[in-house]
Amino acid sequence: MQNRDHVIVAVTGASGSIYALRTIRALLLTDIHIHLILSDYARVVINEELDTGLDFRAPVLPQIRSLYTLPDTLGDMTEYPLKNQAAAIASGSFPVKGMVVVPCSMKTLAGIAHGYSGNLIERAADVQMKERRTLVLVARETPLSLVHLRNMTAVTESGGIILPAMPAFYQKPATFDDLGDFIAGRLLSLFGYSHSLFQQWKG
Repeated sequence: MQNRDHVIVAVTGASGSIYALRTIRALLLTDIHIHLILSDYARVVINEELDTGLDFRAPVLPQIRSLYTLPDTLGDMTEYPLKNQAAAIASGSFPVKGMVVVPCSMKTLAGIAHGYSGNLIERAADVQMKERRTLVLVARETPLSLVHLRNMTAVTESGGIILPAMPAFYQKPATFDDLGDFIAGRLLSLFGYSHSLFQQWKG
Protein backbone atom coordinates (compact mmCIF):
# COMPACT_ATOMS: atom_id res chain seq x y z
CA MET A 1 0.00 0.00 0.00
CA GLN A 2 1.24 3.48 -0.81
CA ASN A 3 1.98 5.93 2.01
CA ARG A 4 -1.40 7.65 1.91
CA ASP A 5 -3.29 9.53 4.61
CA HIS A 6 -6.30 7.63 5.94
CA VAL A 7 -9.66 9.34 6.49
CA ILE A 8 -12.94 7.76 7.62
CA VAL A 9 -16.00 8.79 5.61
CA ALA A 10 -19.42 7.87 7.00
CA VAL A 11 -22.63 8.46 5.07
CA THR A 12 -26.02 8.45 6.79
CA GLY A 13 -29.55 8.52 5.42
CA ALA A 14 -30.06 12.26 5.71
CA SER A 15 -30.85 14.16 2.52
CA GLY A 16 -27.75 15.56 0.84
CA SER A 17 -26.11 12.58 -0.85
CA ILE A 18 -24.44 14.94 -3.32
CA TYR A 19 -22.21 16.14 -0.48
CA ALA A 20 -21.13 12.58 0.27
CA LEU A 21 -20.23 11.58 -3.28
CA ARG A 22 -18.46 14.84 -4.09
CA THR A 23 -16.48 14.53 -0.84
CA ILE A 24 -15.47 10.96 -1.71
CA ARG A 25 -14.46 12.12 -5.19
CA ALA A 26 -12.40 15.00 -3.78
CA LEU A 27 -10.61 12.79 -1.26
CA LEU A 28 -9.75 10.21 -3.94
CA LEU A 29 -8.34 12.98 -6.14
CA THR A 30 -6.24 14.07 -3.14
CA ASP A 31 -4.86 10.50 -3.01
CA ILE A 32 -6.46 9.62 0.33
CA HIS A 33 -7.24 6.11 1.56
CA ILE A 34 -10.93 6.28 2.49
CA HIS A 35 -12.47 4.05 5.13
CA LEU A 36 -16.13 4.04 4.10
CA ILE A 37 -19.16 3.28 6.26
CA LEU A 38 -22.65 3.53 4.80
CA SER A 39 -25.78 3.40 6.92
CA ASP A 40 -28.57 1.18 5.65
CA TYR A 41 -30.73 4.09 4.59
CA ALA A 42 -27.80 5.98 3.03
CA ARG A 43 -27.75 3.28 0.37
CA VAL A 44 -31.39 4.04 -0.45
CA VAL A 45 -31.12 7.84 -0.38
CA ILE A 46 -28.02 8.00 -2.59
CA ASN A 47 -29.76 6.30 -5.49
CA GLU A 48 -33.09 8.05 -4.89
CA GLU A 49 -31.53 11.54 -4.89
CA LEU A 50 -28.81 11.12 -7.49
CA ASP A 51 -29.97 8.30 -9.81
CA THR A 52 -26.44 6.89 -9.72
CA GLY A 53 -27.54 3.27 -10.00
CA LEU A 54 -24.80 2.24 -7.57
CA ASP A 55 -24.99 -1.43 -6.67
CA PHE A 56 -24.11 -1.65 -2.98
CA ARG A 57 -23.85 -5.44 -3.16
CA ALA A 58 -20.61 -4.86 -5.08
CA PRO A 59 -17.51 -2.82 -4.11
CA VAL A 60 -18.25 0.90 -4.27
CA LEU A 61 -14.81 2.20 -5.27
CA PRO A 62 -14.77 0.94 -8.90
CA GLN A 63 -18.29 2.30 -9.40
CA ILE A 64 -17.36 5.75 -8.11
CA ARG A 65 -14.21 5.78 -10.23
CA SER A 66 -16.37 5.00 -13.27
CA LEU A 67 -19.04 7.53 -12.30
CA TYR A 68 -16.52 10.39 -12.09
CA THR A 69 -13.90 9.06 -14.54
CA LEU A 70 -11.21 8.93 -11.86
CA PRO A 71 -7.76 7.42 -12.41
CA ASP A 72 -7.02 4.11 -10.71
CA THR A 73 -3.72 5.47 -9.41
CA LEU A 74 -5.23 8.00 -7.00
CA GLY A 75 -6.75 7.09 -3.66
CA ASP A 76 -8.00 3.80 -2.29
CA MET A 77 -10.93 2.58 -0.22
CA THR A 78 -11.80 0.04 2.46
CA GLU A 79 -15.51 -0.59 3.06
CA TYR A 80 -17.05 -1.70 6.35
CA PRO A 81 -20.46 -3.07 7.33
CA LEU A 82 -22.37 -0.73 9.63
CA LYS A 83 -22.60 -3.31 12.42
CA ASN A 84 -18.95 -4.39 12.36
CA GLN A 85 -17.70 -2.91 15.60
CA ALA A 86 -14.71 -5.25 15.49
CA ALA A 87 -13.37 -3.27 12.51
CA ALA A 88 -9.90 -1.72 12.72
CA ILE A 89 -11.34 1.82 12.72
CA ALA A 90 -13.28 1.03 15.92
CA SER A 91 -9.99 1.22 17.83
CA GLY A 92 -7.95 4.28 18.72
CA SER A 93 -4.78 2.34 17.97
CA PHE A 94 -5.60 2.34 14.25
CA PRO A 95 -3.98 5.48 12.75
CA VAL A 96 -6.29 7.74 10.76
CA LYS A 97 -6.18 11.48 10.20
CA GLY A 98 -9.81 11.87 11.24
CA MET A 99 -13.40 11.34 10.19
CA VAL A 100 -16.24 13.08 8.42
CA VAL A 101 -19.92 12.17 8.60
CA VAL A 102 -21.51 13.52 5.42
CA PRO A 103 -24.39 14.08 5.51
CA CYS A 104 -25.02 13.58 9.21
CA SER A 105 -28.57 12.79 10.28
CA MET A 106 -29.91 14.07 13.58
CA LYS A 107 -30.16 10.48 14.81
CA THR A 108 -26.44 9.91 14.19
CA LEU A 109 -25.64 13.32 15.68
CA ALA A 110 -27.49 12.34 18.86
CA GLY A 111 -25.66 9.02 19.08
CA ILE A 112 -22.27 10.71 18.65
CA ALA A 113 -23.08 13.56 21.04
CA HIS A 114 -23.93 11.15 23.84
CA GLY A 115 -21.31 8.47 23.23
CA TYR A 116 -23.90 5.83 22.41
CA SER A 117 -21.70 3.88 19.94
CA GLY A 118 -24.60 1.76 18.72
CA ASN A 119 -22.96 1.08 15.34
CA LEU A 120 -19.61 1.52 13.62
CA ILE A 121 -20.31 5.12 12.55
CA GLU A 122 -21.00 6.21 16.12
CA ARG A 123 -18.12 4.16 17.54
CA ALA A 124 -15.59 5.46 15.00
CA ALA A 125 -16.70 9.03 15.72
CA ASP A 126 -16.38 8.42 19.47
CA VAL A 127 -12.84 7.18 18.87
CA GLN A 128 -11.91 10.36 16.98
CA MET A 129 -13.08 12.52 19.87
CA LYS A 130 -11.31 10.51 22.57
CA GLU A 131 -8.10 10.46 20.51
CA ARG A 132 -8.40 14.22 19.83
CA ARG A 133 -8.48 13.75 16.07
CA THR A 134 -10.43 15.78 13.53
CA LEU A 135 -14.13 14.91 13.48
CA VAL A 136 -16.44 16.85 11.16
CA LEU A 137 -20.21 16.37 11.04
CA VAL A 138 -22.02 17.79 8.03
CA ALA A 139 -25.33 18.24 9.82
CA ARG A 140 -28.36 18.18 7.50
CA GLU A 141 -31.71 19.23 8.91
CA THR A 142 -33.96 22.28 8.79
CA PRO A 143 -35.30 23.86 10.88
CA LEU A 144 -33.29 22.87 13.95
CA SER A 145 -34.88 22.04 17.29
CA LEU A 146 -33.35 22.88 20.65
CA VAL A 147 -32.46 19.18 21.00
CA HIS A 148 -30.48 19.34 17.74
CA LEU A 149 -28.68 22.51 18.82
CA ARG A 150 -27.78 21.06 22.21
CA ASN A 151 -26.42 17.92 20.57
CA MET A 152 -24.30 20.08 18.24
CA THR A 153 -23.04 21.99 21.26
CA ALA A 154 -22.12 18.73 23.02
CA VAL A 155 -20.12 17.55 20.00
CA THR A 156 -18.38 20.92 19.70
CA GLU A 157 -17.49 20.94 23.40
CA SER A 158 -15.96 17.47 22.91
CA GLY A 159 -13.72 18.74 20.10
CA GLY A 160 -15.83 17.90 17.06
CA ILE A 161 -16.64 20.37 14.28
CA ILE A 162 -20.16 21.03 13.01
CA LEU A 163 -20.09 21.98 9.32
CA PRO A 164 -23.73 22.58 8.34
CA ALA A 165 -24.74 21.65 4.81
CA MET A 166 -24.88 25.32 3.80
CA PRO A 167 -23.12 25.93 0.47
CA ALA A 168 -22.13 29.49 -0.37
CA PHE A 169 -23.01 31.32 -3.56
CA TYR A 170 -20.20 33.87 -3.96
CA GLN A 171 -18.45 31.40 -6.30
CA LYS A 172 -21.52 31.50 -8.57
CA PRO A 173 -22.36 27.77 -8.67
CA ALA A 174 -23.87 26.60 -11.94
CA THR A 175 -24.64 22.96 -11.08
CA PHE A 176 -25.53 20.74 -8.14
CA ASP A 177 -21.99 19.38 -8.35
CA ASP A 178 -20.69 22.91 -7.74
CA LEU A 179 -22.78 23.10 -4.56
CA GLY A 180 -21.49 19.71 -3.46
CA ASP A 181 -17.91 20.71 -4.20
CA PHE A 182 -18.18 23.75 -1.96
CA ILE A 183 -18.90 21.55 1.05
CA ALA A 184 -16.28 19.01 -0.08
CA GLY A 185 -13.74 21.82 -0.36
CA ARG A 186 -14.50 23.13 3.11
CA LEU A 187 -14.09 19.61 4.46
CA LEU A 188 -10.72 19.18 2.77
CA SER A 189 -9.57 22.52 4.19
CA LEU A 190 -10.49 21.42 7.72
CA PHE A 191 -8.22 18.39 7.24
CA GLY A 192 -5.42 20.59 5.94
CA TYR A 193 -5.65 19.55 2.28
CA SER A 194 -5.40 22.09 -0.53
CA HIS A 195 -7.90 21.95 -3.36
CA SER A 196 -9.21 23.74 -6.44
CA LEU A 197 -12.86 22.75 -6.07
CA PHE A 198 -14.02 26.37 -6.06
CA GLN A 199 -12.59 29.86 -6.31
CA GLN A 200 -11.31 31.03 -2.94
CA TRP A 201 -12.78 34.29 -1.62
CA LYS A 202 -10.25 37.09 -2.10
CA GLY A 203 -12.19 40.06 -0.79
